[in-house]
Amino acid sequence: MDLLSTSLRIIGVPMDYGASRRGTDMGPSALRIAGLGRALRGLGYQVEREQDIHVPAAETRAEPDPQAHFRDEILEVCNDLAEAVQRVLGEGGFPLVLGGDHSIAMGSVSGVSSHYRERQEQIGLIWFDAHGDMNVPGVSPSGNIHGMPLAHLLGRGDVDLAGLCGFSPKVDPERVALVGIRSLDPGERQIIHEAGVHIFTMRDIDERGMGRIAQEVLEVVSTDTVGFHLSFDVDGCDPSVIPGSGTLVPGGVNFREAHLLLEVLAESRRMLAMDVVELNPVLDERNISAERTRDLVLSAFGKTIL
Repeated sequence: MDLLSTSLRIIGVPMDYGASRRGTDMGPSALRIAGLGRALRGLGYQVEREQDIHVPAAETRAEPDPQAHFRDEILEVCNDLAEAVQRVLGEGGFPLVLGGDHSIAMGSVSGVSSHYRERQEQIGLIWFDAHGDMNVPGVSPSGNIHGMPLAHLLGRGDVDLAGLCGFSPKVDPERVALVGIRSLDPGERQIIHEAGVHIFTMRDIDERGMGRIAQEVLEVVSTDTVGFHLSFDVDGCDPSVIPGSGTLVPGGVNFREAHLLLEVLAESRRMLAMDVVELNPVLDERNISAERTRDLVLSAFGKTIL
């Protein structure tokens, strides 16, 4: 996809229903304060007027289901997001979705998958994250849905969450690559083995290097697909790089490794849409995490050293 000739549509999803710690609802604002839109324009992109998906305040909601906290609210927001993403793609634009917690990806990926399904094309999916996000209600030890979105995109778990846009699964597990993984729950580990997705842990990155891993990831998500959706959870990076997130796990991807991955993905010109999730300004230090995330996003859109 020639992104420079495509208008970018930034969609904010200020939601923290899926997480146990409040604050990711302010993630889109933090990235805007860090000048993301202005920086993308500086690369030559046409950035259209930004929009936000409406998210009711958590304080006004009823006590959540202990197995799937705020399930109904998340379902409503993800439905709205899926429709917004489909509209952007239908108008020839590129959706850049700013979260919010990672449960929003059920909406964004569903919208992308639905758009290309109507053309009889399938997408690949890159899931950059410290966690597998493949728990389901009843297996998740916390009941937090931000630990469940990938399982639902693959057709597991809650019927309604898995059935967004009227079909399931949203992506072939053989076309899914998880990158940066280093923290899995016991029940989730079994689900991952059964699902058949491709998983690149921090050990893989340490042993083979990010350059080689990036090429392997591209092969997974590009074979027999129209392109890939990139779902980028900032906690895939090491906490020393991105301290402003709620589920930090030491030993993650360093700043240069993350830039390298995103530069390689940009060079492929096969990215169809992108999420940026789990940025929590409440836990940040002088908005440094938003500023570094902005720089990483720019690499995904083609910024290079030379």
